Amino acid sequence: MIGATEVMPNADSNGSILKSNGALEEKVDELRRLLGKAESDPLRIVAVGAGAWGSVFAAMLQDSYGHLRGKVQIRIWRRAGRSVDRATAEHLFEVINSREDVLRRLIRRCAYLKYVEARLGDRTLHADEILKDGFCLNMIDTPLCPLKVVTNLQEAVWDADIVINGLPSTETREVFEEISRYWKERITEPVIISLAKGVEAELEPEPRIVTPTQMINRATGVPMENILYLGGPNIASEIYNMEYANARICGAEKWRRPLAKFLRQPHFIVWDNGDLVTHEVMGGLKNVYAIGAGMIAALTNESATSKSVYFAHCTSEMIFITHLLAEEPEKLAGPLLADTYVTLLKGRNAWYGHKLAKGELSLEMGDSIKGKGMIQGVSAVKAFYELLCQSSLSTLHPEENKPVAPVELCPILKMLYKILITRERSCQAILQALRDEAMNDPRDRIEIAQTHAVYRPSLLGHQP
Repeated sequence: MIGATEVMPNADSNGSILKSNGALEEKVDELRRLLGKAESDPLRIVAVGAGAWGSVFAAMLQDSYGHLRGKVQIRIWRRAGRSVDRATAEHLFEVINSREDVLRRLIRRCAYLKYVEARLGDRTLHADEILKDGFCLNMIDTPLCPLKVVTNLQEAVWDADIVINGLPSTETREVFEEISRYWKERITEPVIISLAKGVEAELEPEPRIVTPTQMINRATGVPMENILYLGGPNIASEIYNMEYANARICGAEKWRRPLAKFLRQPHFIVWDNGDLVTHEVMGGLKNVYAIGAGMIAALTNESATSKSVYFAHCTSEMIFITHLLAEEPEKLAGPLLADTYVTLLKGRNAWYGHKLAKGELSLEMGDSIKGKGMIQGVSAVKAFYELLCQSSLSTLHPEENKPVAPVELCPILKMLYKILITRERSCQAILQALRDEAMNDPRDRIEIAQTHAVYRPSLLGHQP
């Protein structure tokens, strides 16, 4: 996929290629049968949104199945008009010339000259234009395969069989409301796989979390049975570079198992799970604490001790929150911890917190950052805080022996809200909160979660 040199296969590799192609074709045929596709009608897969993960996901499918043109078509939608600035164009030119395979490909496609002109300032490139050549604006250093890019949303989705939601959670509702207008005449329901990790809080008629799959369901009327979530401890560029990774696709059994098989690759293992909403919420929760982790790293000069103290406190808050949300939270411990670990190490939310604390970014710049995309942890901080400060969800405080809103037992979440949302405190306050002598032992918070009846099924829309 990446960095491959062009060599002539020998007899043994020819046999391996034929065997591999046969296996891929079988997976496509199985999915086509399940979707009721006619022999001459290709399986149409559309990725909506061209951030790093959405673009990589589409490119992985294109690399695997793009050669089966009569049976499957893969395309990606992104908005038109986003220009590429001069500095990015210069960097892109360096990336192209450092990769012989990419350079040869562009020359062969008669596409190289425009990058020369852009570097010299004689031409303005656009994000949709470079994506066709395999360059995602949020991930310039990792060239992808060429992609079929569509900038008209109606053209992209009206006949799609499978839609990949690669949009940030903050944009999902609006875009899928528009999509619903193009699906009014559809006879069959599409299957939707959401990659979005983020949540919103809905406070009326009772407090609850709204996830991207639920937003899609409300916006389009597509039944929840046909909407799935895929997530895991994944860094997009590393996955495209064939670093070993795994993920879970969650949803109805009818679709999750065949889709897990369809999406699975030797370096990207996809498991399936029936607990859709809880996994989706956990995917948003870790982004909250990743921002704080980045701040701690910056403020302590990467002190391993300080980062471990923060990790102990933030994981105890996350365990407490999972006990509020899930009847059997222990089942989420492994996936949540793995996703949190990789996000704290290398995710964009930790990067954002680090840059804020260093003064290299400011809150006035917003949470959509050039070269990184949407920082979904910011909206997640707001959603979880607003939800957990509701008195109707009160739990018993261990020391004061009186009912308090759950957020009172989550001091890091409270401080992140004051830093990022109300902006009444500076980034340094996260360090002060960690060193507060009144801060409870993380074990106490976990014990409260495990020994008190804190589970609130209504938070995820479940009936008690």
